[in-house]
Amino acid sequence: MVYTANTTYAATLLRASLGIMFIAHAWLKISVFTPAGTAQYFESLGLPSALAYLTIFAELIGGILLVIGFKTREVSLALIPILLGAVWVHSGNGWLFSGTGGGWEFPLFWTATLGVQALLGNGAFAVRWLSTKA
Repeated sequence: MVYTANTTYAATLLRASLGIMFIAHAWLKISVFTPAGTAQYFESLGLPSALAYLTIFAELIGGILLVIGFKTREVSLALIPILLGAVWVHSGNGWLFSGTGGGWEFPLFWTATLGVQALLGNGAFAVRWLSTKA
């Protein structure tokens, strides 16, 4: 069952990577843009400022939950709408994320990886005693 073991570790690597990226994005909004600045940006897009605070919270808590492997499938699916929102925000900037204002390639790819993570589940080294699904 080498294949199964490799799949388990691959799921773990993906889960930890996704979690760290979400934590980093939340931290960027907290420490660089500030929550108030992020709220102003959301308002400039026509979104309610409260959504900025919910996004920061979801990215931070969701990232932590992914890193530890708690309810990985559910957390991955719950974070997809945030990234679809990022795809929408960046849609007018073209495909390439390296373009001015950042394109939509990266948020769309990140969305796809969350879908893959939801299909794979926790992987190894997850807090299974708290989680009901693998």
